[in-house]
Amino acid sequence: MHNNITVTQAINSAYPELPSQPRTLLTVRQFSDKHSAFTQGAIRNLIFLAESRKTSKGIITGNGLNIALVRIGRKLLIDEAKFFQWIDEQQEISK
Repeated sequence: MHNNITVTQAINSAYPELPSQPRTLLTVRQFSDKHSAFTQGAIRNLIFLAESRKTSKGIITGNGLNIALVRIGRKLLIDEAKFFQWIDEQQEISK
């Protein structure tokens, strides 16, 4: 047992950026089902507005949600922890 603790400590010191728990990645539907305050439409709108885009009036900056989005091919997943971190940041900005 002592060797396991030593190995774990060695891994953590060598790779401090490794998360201790795997990330929770959810589809839009799964996220909406789990957090009913956010409808699928509202989440999709936030995703659409996540990145900066060019319009006839100039560049419109995105809302920054792309830090919580993981794209694998056509699949789009939401990192649950980063989404709520983004929500907290939005609250700080609006103060």
